[in-house]
Amino acid sequence: MTSNLPTDQPELAPDKQAKIQAYRILNRYAVKGQTVFAGSSLMEFFPIHELQQASGKPFTVYNRGVAGFVTRELSASLDACILELEPSRLFINIGTNDLGEPDYTVAGLVERYEEILRRVQEWLPDCRIALLKYYPVNAEAEFPGVDPAGAAEFFSRRNNRTLAQANEAVQRLAERLGLQYLDVNQGLTDENGNLNEAYTMDGIHMFANGYKVVWDNLQKYL
Repeated sequence: MTSNLPTDQPELAPDKQAKIQAYRILNRYAVKGQTVFAGSSLMEFFPIHELQQASGKPFTVYNRGVAGFVTRELSASLDACILELEPSRLFINIGTNDLGEPDYTVAGLVERYEEILRRVQEWLPDCRIALLKYYPVNAEAEFPGVDPAGAAEFFSRRNNRTLAQANEAVQRLAERLGLQYLDVNQGLTDENGNLNEAYTMDGIHMFANGYKVVWDNLQKYL
């Protein structure tokens, strides 16, 4: 299946271009009609296969996350990340990197996210789509190797307040389109509502123990 998008993706950085090309080749050997996880680094770094093997759950899943992706980049790469696989089930987590863009607005995020979802619905009308609630962050702890000044700048845009606003908007979007919105964050936070320091290397990206919490919360939906 193809949506007639250009395959060279001129709007993507070279490293992302290479990853998309690798996915296109890998997709030739994938079984269609299975489960797909798509999104940015928060999805790409999800060790789904290891957790699945440990759980013994018998289903086929493909991870097509791309680190650094914003909504417009996933939209430009929708064939390789989703459509070519023709999934029967899609779990998607995209948009947190948008919060760091200079022109970010919640309305703009929702507009771009909706375009992605409507195109998937158009091309794959039988696909069951679930939007994952954005994970919390930890802007308070200090992490080895992370520059405090750079972290402060980063978290000035992407923090638990702005993420909550985005989550509310994405939840309304899911409800409007008749899609699932899944809060799989129970157990990720500390007593202050921050991402548990033990689960993260930098306040944003999680170790496997953090993803294990998400995986356990996902079980009733798989």
